[in-house]
Amino acid sequence: MEETERINLVLDDEKFEKVAFILKTIGHPVRLKIISYLSKYGSMSVNDICEKCEVEQSLISHHLNNMKLKGIVSSQREGKSIYYSIKLEEVLTVINCMSKCDI
Repeated sequence: MEETERINLVLDDEKFEKVAFILKTIGHPVRLKIISYLSKYGSMSVNDICEKCEVEQSLISHHLNNMKLKGIVSSQREGKSIYYSIKLEEVLTVINCMSKCDI
């Protein structure tokens, strides 16, 4: 990579901590899929997320509960269904940065 192509990464300690927290929390392929779908569709039921991710409900629920406990997503009950959405907006910034990577 040429010197002109390099990106100067300047973050303060607070940003490093926040980005590290987000990456640790969403750093699993299923969680990344969930966040990706929630960013695209806004709010989704657990069943809808299961269909999109093609993963069993128990595994999706496990990941959603973990992300909810850490403040990444929020939930709202409507009848028998629980709908999830992104709570921590900075997650979208991290996802947008990752989507620009050519890996």
